[in-house]
Amino acid sequence: MKHFLSLQDIPDFDTAILEAIALKKDPLSDKKLGRDKTLGLLFFNASLRTRISTQKAAKNLGLEVIVMNFSQEGWQLEYEDGAVMNSGKAEHIKEAAGVLSGYCDLIGVRAFAELQSCEEDQKEKVLLGFAKHASVPIINLESALDHPLQGFADAITITEELGEQVLPSLKKEGTAPKVVLSWAPHPRALPHAVANSFIAAMKRLHIDFSITHPKGYELDPLITGNAPIEYDQDKALAGAAVVYVKNWSSFKDYGKVMCEDPSWTITSEKIGNAQCMHCLPVRRNVVIADAVLDSDKSLVLAQANNRTYAAQWVLKELLKTTP
Repeated sequence: MKHFLSLQDIPDFDTAILEAIALKKDPLSDKKLGRDKTLGLLFFNASLRTRISTQKAAKNLGLEVIVMNFSQEGWQLEYEDGAVMNSGKAEHIKEAAGVLSGYCDLIGVRAFAELQSCEEDQKEKVLLGFAKHASVPIINLESALDHPLQGFADAITITEELGEQVLPSLKKEGTAPKVVLSWAPHPRALPHAVANSFIAAMKRLHIDFSITHPKGYELDPLITGNAPIEYDQDKALAGAAVVYVKNWSSFKDYGKVMCEDPSWTITSEKIGNAQCMHCLPVRRNVVIADAVLDSDKSLVLAQANNRTYAAQWVLKELLKTTP
């Protein structure tokens, strides 16, 4: 891999999942791989799991880590070529990426969607700006459209929960387990990145996958593709082995909250015998009820733990190609 910008940068997804799971048995086995090398982590937005899990993964590989809360501590960046910088933006991405490439052997970037303009968010100006102008590998720690480290960790979690037969190379005859992505209410407008990456991950597994949400919350059709969409949540969840719960704002009416229907909250009655997943942070009793999160049906902590090994696999692969 040159960069890790999306799940498409992992060519053999089955092998990557199995190798990431194997890292748990001996996470320090490659401690020398990152010796005398530095990972820089740039956060344009808040983070808990991504920040700490990536730092832990880096330390497992012997990397030094530098963290910068760029939105608070960095200069405001200009991304447009040919810009006349006579207003508030003090530094161009060309210099910022070039300078950081001299300080760091790998750079992770986290910059959310602004949810003001679909066209602007789809440009991925922060992530792709660093990928274009840096001379070292760039790692997507969540961008406007994608959260591949989360999607990778989710695929690891589902493989551990449902068995290796969900990997296409190891699939068995019989009915594939049912996995459902369910929208749930939230008081704020949230980006599409996690849902997008979960869909991308599920399309690479041998499962019966579908999406459920109220009308008006359809995601980008280029991402959902031919994934079945069901507007009746109860019907969609019937017989599910895993329910992945996530809120997102409207794509068609970009960034808007169309409804906050509390009947879409995931409860014990709705989850039934399925396991429940969520990327965290989660608003209890709005998105998912306490009774689900505090039960043995919840996989949210397992997902969070797998974030370390997803990041460690990615860093390990990038280090193999770093001089």
